[in-house]
Amino acid sequence: MQRAEVTGTSSTSWRKSLGAYIGLMKPHVTVLLLGTTLAAMAVAGMPSLPVVLATLLGGALAAGSANALNCYWDRDIDQVMSRTRSRALPSHTVGEKPALLFGLGLGVASFLLLSLVVNLLAALLALSAILFYVGIYTMWLKRTTPQNIVIGGAAGAVPVLVGWAASTGRVGLPALCMFMIIFLWTPPHFWALSLVLRKDYERAGVPMLPVVRGDAETRKQIVIYMVLLLLGSLTLVAIGTLGWFYLAVALLSGGALLYYAIRLMRSRSLADARAFFWFSNYYLALLFAAMVIDHLWH
Repeated sequence: MQRAEVTGTSSTSWRKSLGAYIGLMKPHVTVLLLGTTLAAMAVAGMPSLPVVLATLLGGALAAGSANALNCYWDRDIDQVMSRTRSRALPSHTVGEKPALLFGLGLGVASFLLLSLVVNLLAALLALSAILFYVGIYTMWLKRTTPQNIVIGGAAGAVPVLVGWAASTGRVGLPALCMFMIIFLWTPPHFWALSLVLRKDYERAGVPMLPVVRGDAETRKQIVIYMVLLLLGSLTLVAIGTLGWFYLAVALLSGGALLYYAIRLMRSRSLADARAFFWFSNYYLALLFAAMVIDHLWH
């Protein structure tokens, strides 16, 4: 009986530890990044299945590395924010040194896999995203400027470049348009969340836009960026990469998200901020799915 209890406790502890390490990789974020990577590969011309799988796995490892290193560096502010204090490091489920080594190991594994199975350009692009997200955004911008997510959001747009490079061995103009779409999407998406979590950011001393310039200015900036995003999403049609189906989806979904942004600016409701945040996730997924459908259709 005692041996069974020890075995059961050991199994539970092992599962808890594994879950904690997976949590460091922020899989809920990674899924959306991999979706945009796959869409970019499809539009560029889908490579062989082994290359597709290696690209997605390498991208997951790169995103996991960046997120784990972000968790390691931000462990002090995560401890004082209600949304993040249950993460692996603040809750002491994972030690600081193991988390650091885990993040670095994922980055090395990503580079080796992408460079050996896909191509060197894809590997270098994924590595640049890790370095930018950790070194520029996490370690510098996040704690020093309200423009942190505007500039830092570029890291989340790199996966489309990785996908395009995996398919073609280069970075083409359509890939840069996709990059721009995600770059413009990121600020309003996270500013909506920061409206909800403003007190958390104040407590942690993070200069998010609502903390520094107020909620009204943040809502105004969300509308401005939504107009830019709607226009930016049409560039893939303007350069002839995609056609009428994508155009219709981009206009309808972009128009709906812009409506939510205007509604948020007028209502000043946190419920509307939450709705915009979640709808913006679905918007990006729908937009990139439309890219693939339109490409296959034509």
